[in-house]
Amino acid sequence: MESQYQNIYQEVIERCRKGDTKAQFELYKLYYKPMYNICLHMVGNAVDAEDVMQEAFLKAFTKIDTYEGKVSFGAWLKRIVINRSLDHLKKRKVKFEELNEKISDEVPDRIEISEIQMEKLKKTIQQLPDGYRVVLSLHLLEGYDHEEIAQILGITNVSSRTQFLRAKLKLRQMLHKEELFEYN
Repeated sequence: MESQYQNIYQEVIERCRKGDTKAQFELYKLYYKPMYNICLHMVGNAVDAEDVMQEAFLKAFTKIDTYEGKVSFGAWLKRIVINRSLDHLKKRKVKFEELNEKISDEVPDRIEISEIQMEKLKKTIQQLPDGYRVVLSLHLLEGYDHEEIAQILGITNVSSRTQFLRAKLKLRQMLHKEELFEYN
């Protein structure tokens, strides 16, 4: 969607570079919801997500001159949001462990879920330990592969995969405990 509107966005971005607060508000309105969702998935609660998102937008507007247009503005902003979220987690002393053990990958990749179950699933994901939630969110929700996640978090590829598998196992246990889903 963004590519077809790139010219319109570029004009708004240029106005932002000139300090136009109305243009900043336009970009904010365009990207608020998806960036908030990224923050929420990363930091785990609504209040912190709102704060982190605000910080990310402020950072983006002060650094907008560094945006070169090599990637979409949304991708550029998303990277700032993820980095701000990780900074927030570091302040909370969240550590991403180096894990090198093999874990069986027995968790099904796909399950059928209803809209009501989806809300419960989202809430359950927010209850995961920070490290698990971040890797799960980056991989499943943001589409990063394990090599990219490893680079973002400063861990090994194997650790990213292990954290992801542990997150899936923990999520499965939590969901099974709440009897939200039946696994075959």
